[in-house]
Amino acid sequence: MTHALITGGAGFIGSHLADRLIAAGQEVTIIDNLTTGRFQNIAHLEGQPGFRYAIEDIRNIHVLDRLVSECDVIYHLAAAVGVEKIISQPIDTIEINIGGSEIVLQTARRYRKKVLIASTSEVYGKGSRFPFHEDDDTVSGPTIRSRWSYAASKAIDEFLALAYHREIGLPVVIFRLFNTVGPRQTGQYGMVLPRFVRAALANDPIPVYGDGQQQRCFCNVSDVVTAIQGLAQSPAAIGQVLNIGSREEISILDLAHRVRDRAHSQSPINMIPYDQAYEAGFEDFRRRVPSLDKIQQIMEWEPATSLDDTIDQIIAYQREDIKHA
Repeated sequence: MTHALITGGAGFIGSHLADRLIAAGQEVTIIDNLTTGRFQNIAHLEGQPGFRYAIEDIRNIHVLDRLVSECDVIYHLAAAVGVEKIISQPIDTIEINIGGSEIVLQTARRYRKKVLIASTSEVYGKGSRFPFHEDDDTVSGPTIRSRWSYAASKAIDEFLALAYHREIGLPVVIFRLFNTVGPRQTGQYGMVLPRFVRAALANDPIPVYGDGQQQRCFCNVSDVVTAIQGLAQSPAAIGQVLNIGSREEISILDLAHRVRDRAHSQSPINMIPYDQAYEAGFEDFRRRVPSLDKIQQIMEWEPATSLDDTIDQIIAYQREDIKHA
């Protein structure tokens, strides 16, 4: 696979994937409408041999058709992301996630291209069996809560991709991401760790939603990209759904304290009810932990970066970002 197309390639994960593939000697083309991505994430790649970009929406059929026809593999990461965006812009969430993926898969079918599709741990919904296995039942919330539109839209993406694989043999791989974090991630749409770091660096109050006892596992983007690369190269991954994440659990309240300590900050920690943070009746997961058994049957992969090291990376990145703002 010498020429990769990355949808959402100017985003947090997409730009790190682009860096890794270019470093490995591959050609990389990205398409991104910069709704949540940032050009500065890929500016350092501009002018490098084998790198091209299109600032465009993936739903522009004519542009996407040309880009897909020229590539060997598609990494489909373009999506509406972030809890705040999902709550405030539910139409975009549904139309971009479902409509965009439909067009990507249709175009991949036309040229018989391999597609790796980014999904999310959100599809597990209110599941209570831990850790989450890929074949677990999923339990979603009511449609009157826009909170659940993201999970539903990504579940439909998975159904559609697997249908293309089973019905016509399109080579697809689906990976479910669990709280990927690292440099370049923005807190603009509710991502918790960069929000905490930004507040700590300014000695502003660190906002913790709910009671702060919800448990999460944060995985460094470098480790995630390594896993995605491995899945792209593995014939055994085709037609499969696989978790990618860390098993190192931490409560959100403990995370706020950890960030404050590592940033040497004087920030107070403010507890904010969900109804004030998002919307009335907002529902959250109490715990989210991936099983990595399946991906480790396919390839030798284990997260290698500790949470402390990841926090330090984000602190260093945001200090530079603030300096050049």
